[in-house]
Amino acid sequence: YRDLHTFELQAPTRLIEWARGNRVCVAGYGQSDGNEILQLIPPPTLLTKETQGLCPERDFKVECGGFSERPVYSLKHVPDTSLLVTSGPPDSSLQVWQVSAEDSDVIKCVSTLATENGTGQSWAKIATISAKAPWVLHGSRLDRVQITEVESRKNVYTAASRGSEELSGLTFLDCNTLALCCATGRLCLADIRQPQSLVEAAPAPSAPCREHWCMGTSHGAQGLEPSSQPLARLSSRGLITLTDLRKTSEFLALAKARVPSPGSGAEFLCVSWAPALEGYLAISGFDGTVHVYDTQSWDSSGREAEPVFIHKGHAFGGAGGSGDLPLVTVHTWHLQKPRTLLSAASDGSLHVWDWVQPCGKC
Repeated sequence: YRDLHTFELQAPTRLIEWARGNRVCVAGYGQSDGNEILQLIPPPTLLTKETQGLCPERDFKVECGGFSERPVYSLKHVPDTSLLVTSGPPDSSLQVWQVSAEDSDVIKCVSTLATENGTGQSWAKIATISAKAPWVLHGSRLDRVQITEVESRKNVYTAASRGSEELSGLTFLDCNTLALCCATGRLCLADIRQPQSLVEAAPAPSAPCREHWCMGTSHGAQGLEPSSQPLARLSSRGLITLTDLRKTSEFLALAKARVPSPGSGAEFLCVSWAPALEGYLAISGFDGTVHVYDTQSWDSSGREAEPVFIHKGHAFGGAGGSGDLPLVTVHTWHLQKPRTLLSAASDGSLHVWDWVQPCGKC
């Protein structure tokens, strides 16, 4: 490591979101009520563009917070606003939160976006954008994907699909195109200018047993064409597929990650591209580690890939109250620092770490 910061949260968190001013937002998922939503000020070394060496202040600080009556399974900051959008059981409705002004330390819920036929549906996956207006893309199943204007609550778009598969993730590729990933690995692209069009990309590789899949896309500038960086899909068996969004009918690359056998569930699977380091991605959700891979030499053979770095800090945190070892619930990359990542685990630990490139690959 070049640097490592740790922070202990009061409850397990399954999400980390960057907000305005390089703030970090986290929320709890473990309680039926009273789940915290916090906005944290990172250590000063994370607020500078270059590493400043030793710094007397190495901890996060809680800037403001609030409480959610339901578990928070997804949280997104609405760009260019002081709003957060969350979702979680028991239905697919969304909660909109206002991060308070400087004279207050309260994050409060200001509205609820009820979804059509939301009762009985699983919690909604969400993505946000503000290229045209503050929008939230949300849905729990392929045939229930919508875009809602956050402030007016107006429905902007509803996807047309004959399938009702469960979604594992969705995202804006730009202000007009969307990527939708089903838990089965099915990947679809949509154009909001053509509501009836839903293009299916390369299907997931066939497997002898049922797998759960998630996806990760690169951070492109809003309003620009979809990034040339591939879209990554990760399965609960450790398969990683890369798909070029300009040629979605085939795989660009296929590899097998060196991960343990999947447990009873795959709810914490996470794959993400480094926004400031071309060709690098990270995966987590299998155990107490985060793996970093360099994909630039990958091909379509499907052979096992060697990670360039493994973060094991959460695994050494000790067993939780149930006696189980901590499980990494989420990770994300720093938006400017190429090799800096944030990760959280089921024991409430939050780590920020900067990994060193192996000497042979400098």
